Amino acid sequence: MLNIALFGPPGAGKGTQSEFLIKKYNLFYISTGELLRKELAAGTKLGMQAKNIIEQGGLVSDEIIVQIIEKTIKTNSDANGFLFDGFPRTYIQAYILEGLMIKLNSSLDALISIEVSEEESVKRLLHRAKTSGRSDDNEKVIRNRLKEYREKTLPVLNFYKEKGNYIAVNGMQPIPKVTEDIEQIINDLLSKKLLNIVMFGHPGSGRGSLGKALAEKYKLEFVATGTMLDEEIKKGSKTGKKIRKLYESGQLVPDEIVIPLIERKIKNSKNVRGFIFKGFPRTLVQSYILDGLLKKYDSYIAKIFEIKVDTLELIRRLDKRSKTDAAMPYDSSTEKIVKRLQEHEDKTVPVIEKYKETHDVTVIDGTPPFNEVLENISKEIEASFKNLK
Repeated sequence: MLNIALFGPPGAGKGTQSEFLIKKYNLFYISTGELLRKELAAGTKLGMQAKNIIEQGGLVSDEIIVQIIEKTIKTNSDANGFLFDGFPRTYIQAYILEGLMIKLNSSLDALISIEVSEEESVKRLLHRAKTSGRSDDNEKVIRNRLKEYREKTLPVLNFYKEKGNYIAVNGMQPIPKVTEDIEQIINDLLSKKLLNIVMFGHPGSGRGSLGKALAEKYKLEFVATGTMLDEEIKKGSKTGKKIRKLYESGQLVPDEIVIPLIERKIKNSKNVRGFIFKGFPRTLVQSYILDGLLKKYDSYIAKIFEIKVDTLELIRRLDKRSKTDAAMPYDSSTEKIVKRLQEHEDKTVPVIEKYKETHDVTVIDGTPPFNEVLENISKEIEASFKNLK
């Protein structure tokens, strides 16, 4: 997901550049004024609250504005991201947006400021007044608007300068050159984003094979906890010896061992486009750990898939697998297979339900032939990340 705040004084050309960004990167346009008008027209609860305030001559509170923005983001989850215009307008609103992004498990990637001198703004707006017939575009009113922009916006710009995601663009250049510079900024941001995918599904759903195939197709790192644990055992490392003892005694490997291995994998993987996680997170606790771990490396889960297969088909597949070299310990009897499927229901399904509250979990039918399922997942990935090739 790509989230951008576009700034610039009146006359900087934000409207022109907004149109370009929305079309080019499939972003949803968020203008607080426009959203508020829609709420008023629809007569929603928030709209009526705002209407009462406006009729009494007051300003619509940040509390109402942020609820409208949150609702808009949640109801437009198919967008590649959001373009904020006119928000945050104050230093306080900058904090509000940060908190909202955290709640939605996202972040503002950059504040792009189209910078134009005051005299150039005045010149452009006076020219616009001649063609638009706007009575408020006279020099006195224009200079007051610019003064208000400077006074309110400077603290916001400083907020993002301190965060390190403020990017200035020379708005004095011809429009095509400004567009070109902004496009380069966005492409640079996208190139640094990791495409992190989590694959959910009952044992036998094919999530492991699908994950490996997707990793190869999109040049992602495949992260399977079982594989990493086996590698440690083969290396004969200190951790591997602990894992072997746990296996031999029939105990589960604790998170204290698993998490450092996953973090090492992330830390040591250089120049990767992202990660595909299979078999992790398996519990609610692990889901919080993964969110925190990715946040530590300034990343997040970009896409979640749940592979759905009928229970009888799962049992048939696992029974068939038990007769191959790929057999897992729990494949050895129907009783063990059922126990493992029930464990997934008890521990992992709640994780999926938790993610459905904060992410767009895509359910995929895992019943068709492997290549068909792979193609269906690929279409979903490429539809969500149009820059991915």
